[in-house]
Amino acid sequence: MKVAILSESPADEAAVRVLAEAGLGRSVELVPIRRGAPGMDGALAAVRPAFLALHYRRQAEALIVVVDSNSSPVHDGPLDRPCPQAAECRLCRIRQSIAEVRASLKPMAGLPPILTAVGLAVPAIEAWYLCGKHSPLSEAAWVRGMGDGKPPYTRARLKELAYGTDRPSLAMETQCAVEHVRRVVRDLDLLERSFPVGFGCLRRDLESWARPSSGP
Repeated sequence: MKVAILSESPADEAAVRVLAEAGLGRSVELVPIRRGAPGMDGALAAVRPAFLALHYRRQAEALIVVVDSNSSPVHDGPLDRPCPQAAECRLCRIRQSIAEVRASLKPMAGLPPILTAVGLAVPAIEAWYLCGKHSPLSEAAWVRGMGDGKPPYTRARLKELAYGTDRPSLAMETQCAVEHVRRVVRDLDLLERSFPVGFGCLRRDLESWARPSSGP
């Protein structure tokens, strides 16, 4: 299956590919697409042109978008609906961007719609990489800490735990990310229990691709 992936760095995209293969239960061929600037703003800005390219050129069947939440609100409420803080929720913002571009396009005769899947790594994708190795790492722990004004860990600390430094080279980041994820995918249920919103949404979207009415 040919899939395009948008995330906050090439290292994250390599890791998301491994997650996608585990969630789909089949191999994925990663199709390169033009990325925006690093970070959430770059990923969000790249959604529309990436979707347009896939819709008209059909280099891939699907688009996956995964971004970090950082200190933004974590989606609160039913996973398949906008949440009360949709304007600030990064999951909602990505979904809205996809919905807007999809609604602006006419179906391609004889071709199915582009499949999509969206995930939100709370507070950063390194927390997913470390799942099962450090018990405090979870969406619930992060939300409680943010509510109390005492985050349980920092993004820099997550990077140190994941890569051995908070400033890894891209090569080191990619190698470590893929190695971590290959361990994590042995127990996707644990990853979903620890990150039921951000990873739960991604997993739900991926599994929906096997159903006739797929697509968020």
